[in-house]
Amino acid sequence: MDWISVSGDRLVDPSGRTVTLAGVGLGGWLNMENFITGFPATESLHRAALRRALGEEGYERFFHRFLTDFFAADDARYLASLGLNSVRVPFNYRHFEDDDRPFELKEEGFAWLDRVIGLCADAGLYTILDLHALPGRQNQHWHSDNPTHWAEFWNHRHFQDRVVHLWEAIAERYKDRPEVAGYNPVNEPADASGQAIGPFYERLERAVRAVDGRHVLFLDGNRYSTDFSAVGGPFPNTVYTAHGYALPGIAAGSSYPGVTRGEYFDRSVVERTFLRRTEFMRRTGTPIWIGEFGPVYDGDPERDLSRLRLLGDQLAIYRAHGASWSLWTYKDIGLQGLTYARADSAYVRRIAPVLEKKARLGADSWGGSDEHVRHILDPIDELFDKEFPGFDPYPWGRRPWIRTLVRNILLAEPLVGEFGRCFEGVSPQEAERLAGCFAFDACDTREPLAEVIRTHLGKE
Repeated sequence: MDWISVSGDRLVDPSGRTVTLAGVGLGGWLNMENFITGFPATESLHRAALRRALGEEGYERFFHRFLTDFFAADDARYLASLGLNSVRVPFNYRHFEDDDRPFELKEEGFAWLDRVIGLCADAGLYTILDLHALPGRQNQHWHSDNPTHWAEFWNHRHFQDRVVHLWEAIAERYKDRPEVAGYNPVNEPADASGQAIGPFYERLERAVRAVDGRHVLFLDGNRYSTDFSAVGGPFPNTVYTAHGYALPGIAAGSSYPGVTRGEYFDRSVVERTFLRRTEFMRRTGTPIWIGEFGPVYDGDPERDLSRLRLLGDQLAIYRAHGASWSLWTYKDIGLQGLTYARADSAYVRRIAPVLEKKARLGADSWGGSDEHVRHILDPIDELFDKEFPGFDPYPWGRRPWIRTLVRNILLAEPLVGEFGRCFEGVSPQEAERLAGCFAFDACDTREPLAEVIRTHLGKE
């Protein structure tokens, strides 16, 4: 595959032809998220619960089968058949390093990256390597494997040293691999002070470039890839990446075009948001890559159709402005994925009681609803309105902060034990079979979503 590099505001191949990356994120695989595979809270708590329930052999066999089947050759070929040309590969630092043995890198993490890079390259797909969960946690939420609401990565040099060390090793291993489009070193950073991210990016860029001057760096903006005021740069051969989740695609009870949470949204409003989030790239003359975006689908036919209309408008806006993109996410258990484990699969049926309780308690941030816990949240909101009217915590303000603490931590953590108990008495052989429910031929495809992608990419 051809090398990709930055030339002005474009990504180009060696002949200077423009390359527009069109792809998906491989969420839930080397970095697990609760809504994607159904567990409550964080990946680390989920893994600990399964280890207790399954025993060491069952745990190891479950996860080896899961990592093998969740993304295989059939998945890569399917993505290529839609006209896509890239896959963003999120991973958790824990595949590469243990907290009690810092700076000692584990070969098995690299082996999984080698495998996915090879599978994608065989199908003609580039990979973008994305460190999604950092030691110390780079943002305040579950997708950085954060069991708290604090991002300590920015406060401790130790954590930053470990990430630089890991990226030096990744750059050394893949510096001669053109099928890797580039490195996305920090997913959705959220440095509350705004003082640490710029110097860290400068240090990281120097360290990677001392090893590998050829691969593109994909640097996320601060505040979950929406704020570029403190990132520094622009650096050579670097793409600055925004994330493009649109409110009508993720808010309960939304419609599009139409009113969501008191605000009217149509294509013009969505485009203004895009232009605001990509102002830094257009001002600095650097390429635009929307590293994550995409609606969720709740099964209501009319609402799901409106969200597909929203997605179509977003793709048209990206095309009009020459932006590359990566849709979130490829595979899950039915909320957002292009493919998903079937509702009648052995795995989904086994965890069904926890899925029902998670939904009722609104324990997942992504796709969750507070409908049945307003009697808990309303008095807290009222108390804060009265006692702390000026309280506006980073990153999203008071009500999302309360939601995180109550729904996504206080109510989610006790559910972890209930999730683990769903697997008590499961033999190692059965554990493997349950993980196999995520294999491509065991999953369904969200065909209306696939059709939007095919149409946009001319693969009708």
